[in-house]
Amino acid sequence: MHEPLNIVLVEPQIPQNTGNIARTCAATGARLHLVKPMGFTVDDKKLKRAGLDYWHLLDITYYENLQDFFEKNSGPFYYFTTKARHRYSDVKYPDGAYLVFGREDAGLPESLLYENPETCVRLPMRSMARSLNLSNTVAIAVYEALRQQDFDGLLEQGSLRDYQWEETT
Repeated sequence: MHEPLNIVLVEPQIPQNTGNIARTCAATGARLHLVKPMGFTVDDKKLKRAGLDYWHLLDITYYENLQDFFEKNSGPFYYFTTKARHRYSDVKYPDGAYLVFGREDAGLPESLLYENPETCVRLPMRSMARSLNLSNTVAIAVYEALRQQDFDGLLEQGSLRDYQWEETT
């Protein structure tokens, strides 16, 4: 069994994005780390609605600021940014990796990116597009890291409610 993946949201601003990301974490067993200040409160109805009824499945930790986060965690860290030179799919994510994402409106601090060029990664996109939605980016990143672990510990087959799948050879 692999060590859980860690998803870090630095100063998230949009409750629906954080709720969607929380749901992705709950469904995959990833840990969620929220770094303050946030643009909403954790009892925000939009946040709860986006996460649906999965909140009890979450392993979630809050931090007062980025310094607090780094003091309490040792990585390895991978910084997702549109400013990176490396593709997210070219990286081998080790057990317990921290996938770090910045604010929806500003991204991660450029000083942090400048100090960590080899672990800054991006999702390729057209030059005319500024960025993908944060919750979509997180989902893509999470599933790439989990794919590399052969989806260890995740249910890989579904079932129909009213029918039985026939066995195939």
